[in-house]
This record gives sequence, C-alpha cells and structure tokens, in this order.
Amino acid sequence: MKAEVINPFLESARRVIEQLIQVSPLPGNLGVKNVELVDDHIWIMIGMTGQLSGNIVFGLNEQVALRMVSAMMGGFVLTEIDEMGKSAISELGNMISGNASTILSSQGIVVDITPPQVMKSENLTTFVPQRALCIPLSVEGIGELDIQVMIS
Repeated sequence: MKAEVINPFLESARRVIEQLIQVSPLPGNLGVKNVELVDDHIWIMIGMTGQLSGNIVFGLNEQVALRMVSAMMGGFVLTEIDEMGKSAISELGNMISGNASTILSSQGIVVDITPPQVMKSENLTTFVPQRALCIPLSVEGIGELDIQVMIS
C-alpha cells in the first residue's frame, strides 16, 4: 500500500467538507493501523474496483455523525441516525469517494466506486480487522472523521 493512495481521498474530503459545512478540516498524522470497529461509531464503507481495488472506510463517532449531518442540513438538529441521517452521511462518503476517483482519473488511474454502505459496529458480526492507511480529519465544532484506505 502506497501512502500516495490516500492523498486523493484527503484532498476530496477537505473540499467536500468545506463546500458542505463551510469549515476547513485539519488533517492529523498519516499512519498504518488495524481497522477495528469501535462501539458507538458509524462506518461508511465504499468499495473500489479498476486499477486500484479494495475499500475505503470513513469512521466517525455517532455524536460526530449527528453534528456532521446537522451541519450538512443547515443546522437541522438530529438526535439519532435515522433513515434521513443515514442517507445524508452515506452521501458524504459517496461525494468524497466520487471526487477522489475523479482526482485519480486525472492522474491516469481509472477506478469505479460502489454505492456506500452505512454500518454501526453493533450490527456487524462478520467484519475482519484489516490493515489500512489512516488519516484523521478534525472538523472544528464537529469532531473527527477517520479516512481509512485499504486499497491495493
């Protein structure tokens, strides 16, 4: 796994978050870690096929997800991740991954993405921890979004 693979996702996430909620997220330190599902988190998983294949997983605490969705919806406050919340957070992952695939395409790397799957830790029984390139994005007033790339 090359560190350059995460750059299009980082750049895309920064652009999308800036457009949607008018806050510039700050990246943390790039690292390699085992992706393990943590309680009280929401996971947005998007598959990638083509010249690169694997999964991109966006992870965020449920309270962070609620604040992110509320900000995306112009301040409409959600108290739980209901169907509307799942749809909104799913679209966030889709927009970031779609823009990242466009960046990759401009670099001559052709990829397709799968529709996002929104999951909660307690609903997953078959997830196998995997190694991933990971970078957290800190969004002021909202919290942290982890970008985890498991692509070969």
